[in-house]
Amino acid sequence: MSQRIVIDPVTRIEGHAKISLHLDEAGNVVDAEFHVVEFRGFEKFCEGRPFSEMPGLTARVCGICPVSHLLASAKAGDAIMAVDIPPAAEKLRRLMNLGQIIQSHALSFFHLSAPDFVLGWDTPPAQRNLFGLIAAQPDLARAGIRLRQFGQEVIERLGGRKIHPSWAVPGGVRNPLTPEGRDRIRTWLPEAKATAQRALELFKKCLKTHGREVQIYGNFPSLFMSLVAADGTWEHYGGRLCFVDSSGNVLADQVDPQRYDEVIGESVQTSSYLKSPYYRPLGMPEGMYRVGPLARLNVARQMGTPLADAELRYFKKLGRGAVTSSFLYHYARLIEILACVERIEQMIEDPDLLSSDLRANAGINSLRGVGVSEAPRGTLFHDYTVDRHGILQRVNLIIATGQNNLAMNRTVAQIARHYVRGIPVPEAVLNRIEHGIRCFDPCLSCSTHAAGRMPLLVRVLGPNGELLQELRRD
Repeated sequence: MSQRIVIDPVTRIEGHAKISLHLDEAGNVVDAEFHVVEFRGFEKFCEGRPFSEMPGLTARVCGICPVSHLLASAKAGDAIMAVDIPPAAEKLRRLMNLGQIIQSHALSFFHLSAPDFVLGWDTPPAQRNLFGLIAAQPDLARAGIRLRQFGQEVIERLGGRKIHPSWAVPGGVRNPLTPEGRDRIRTWLPEAKATAQRALELFKKCLKTHGREVQIYGNFPSLFMSLVAADGTWEHYGGRLCFVDSSGNVLADQVDPQRYDEVIGESVQTSSYLKSPYYRPLGMPEGMYRVGPLARLNVARQMGTPLADAELRYFKKLGRGAVTSSFLYHYARLIEILACVERIEQMIEDPDLLSSDLRANAGINSLRGVGVSEAPRGTLFHDYTVDRHGILQRVNLIIATGQNNLAMNRTVAQIARHYVRGIPVPEAVLNRIEHGIRCFDPCLSCSTHAAGRMPLLVRVLGPNGELLQELRRD
């Protein structure tokens, strides 16, 4: 008798999703599906709006990563106007994106994922959360909160608010950094760097006791894609697209982001509202690729800052060619936090950050514009088509989490096949399967997520829909 286990909802992620595990008659997992059950419809209800409104509108796609949508949308507007924005505006956009990566990665590592490998996979769920981490290691938890606050401080000093700042616009940005804001950021930098280094040492110690997780949690061949600078340096705002395979071979390099649709296709699965992009030259499913911190570090030859470069060299030794374990997304995030702090250190004294030359003005010079930047979770695409009046006729958003959709499905299947042996399924095993999704830090179209005791209901159904077992976490 075949069986189906449903984990609904998946906890400690941003948004709402569920996982279905399909078992054969012997109780072994034969397949797994990750379902995103939210539908927002942003692409459709933006049609008919002026393109100039899009940065402010699309920032509302998410409360965790509004800066990512703000910047990608503004870059699409730059392309429609066919302008090069002033150097000061680009530097300021880069500064805000560095703050965004820091705050988002700190949230993912300290608040959502660390309770598992710091407190233990089998810790009761009432304790295995941020509040349990605060009780067990208050200094570590506080440092993580402060690190995220630093990233948010950078965003607020530029955009006037931590969430949904209406700051980047087609052609540039609205205002520069103030001297007071620069001083505040400069003062906080030593603490932020120390916390990033502390977290890296913590995770490297965890690697010595989590060899099984490294091998099981989403460890499989795939392609990897991100933006990269012309010399192979890690990039988060500009650059061009690069694809590498699991052996580290470059399949496509220096692809103009405006031509992304020549290398990226999109497929739809009936079991999820999340689209599944793939590398077009290889088709489905061979064209599955991953984006985000793991992909960026696999693509990049160097980080461009001294401490992060040293960590990258250590990181790359963990793979043959590319580093393929999704569990190491956590390590990659911490390296990126360190790189972001170092880059802010390098640029904080730049006088352009205080410049008032911030806008390029132009009309509609192109009927299509594509804006691409690296969000914390991976490469983000905003593709707009307008009429001669700048009114949007078509909008296509390719979100980082969608590009990881195929890999997330394979990850939960790999973990489930290793641990699930029929029913009943222990709660700790369900948590391990959920953690496979947390490795990717998905952002499922909205900012709601669970902190503390999230209700969890798992039903095991027979082939005719009969209820065989029910597990409930209140």
